[in-house]
Amino acid sequence: MIQTVNEVRSRLGVASTCAALGLARSTYYRHERPGLLPAARSKPTRALSPAERQGVLETLHELRFVDFAPAEVYATLLDEGQYLCSERTMYRILAENHEVRERRDQLRHPAYHKPELLATATNQVWSWDITKLLGPAKWTYFHLYVLMDIFSRYVVGWLLANREDSALAKRLIEEACRKQGIVQDQLIIHSDRGTSMTSKTVAMMLTDLGVERSLSRPQVSNDNPFSEALFKTAKYRPEFPDRFGSIQDGRAHFQQFFPWYNTEHHHKGISMMTPEAVHYGRAPAIHTARQQTLLAAYEAHPERFVRRPPSPPALPTAVWINPPEKKTASQDDPGSTISLPCDSWVGQDLVKISSSLKSVGSSILLDAAGCATERETH
Repeated sequence: MIQTVNEVRSRLGVASTCAALGLARSTYYRHERPGLLPAARSKPTRALSPAERQGVLETLHELRFVDFAPAEVYATLLDEGQYLCSERTMYRILAENHEVRERRDQLRHPAYHKPELLATATNQVWSWDITKLLGPAKWTYFHLYVLMDIFSRYVVGWLLANREDSALAKRLIEEACRKQGIVQDQLIIHSDRGTSMTSKTVAMMLTDLGVERSLSRPQVSNDNPFSEALFKTAKYRPEFPDRFGSIQDGRAHFQQFFPWYNTEHHHKGISMMTPEAVHYGRAPAIHTARQQTLLAAYEAHPERFVRRPPSPPALPTAVWINPPEKKTASQDDPGSTISLPCDSWVGQDLVKISSSLKSVGSSILLDAAGCATERETH
């Protein structure tokens, strides 16, 4: 930018050019006229001599003090009738010799990246999770495993077991992939970082199937919103009990819930379609029929529709997990535009400035042993 201002300052002036580039004039002038280096600070008369500083360092290195903080060393020496320097000076001497660091063991977490997943059709991205359900007695739970296609919200497989087990998860995913006809490099399965999800058993199985694994960031529920929303729908149903009397009761309940969810529940996220209709490609025909019904209602009573003829919600074309954030181009970004006062004599120079900137089907039911039975719902 500084070079650009120097090239056009004789024609446009420094103020106008800096305003166009979003550059502060003070920054430009400071760059053009760098100030003098600050004068070296004189050594204070009360400072310790090099020999005294070395003596302090050797004292801190003594076996009895090597693991002590300067405050402890300072207090111990005072109790012994000895004063070398202040506690702060001890820290300065240690810092000069690169001997000051965090003494406590600190956890260092890796940098987790936000997953960004896009599905434009069914069987591209599945979401899966496990939720706990209260059992008949205190501290007893059943574990509900659910696999769902995020584009259609269709539950492609589920399982209710007494425990969370990577072997059960492996069999559930294998059976769901087989039923849906998943081929190599077709599918991404997204989940949180539970023990079953991150187990070596599941990871090796996904590799064998040619399925890519995606994991949420730790303690970020928004990275797996579709499974969380499904569990909320299940637990807010009127017939959902406070506790399940047995695992058989739980399986009987979800044998009723998941067919309802797939075939009868009109989901707002998929234009009030049922998951089954979207998953098996019947949504366009249903959308057309809804449009004809609304047009007939409009022709019968146009006065009831004030602004325009009614139309059903548009069918989904893409579903994201964490869509990329939209960014507005700043003046310094490539391709950004520059605004100057509308004077005819600056037209060609604006082009030069701008060019210089540019250079910069089936619900699957598995029992606790993993045996599969099939129930046709379409």
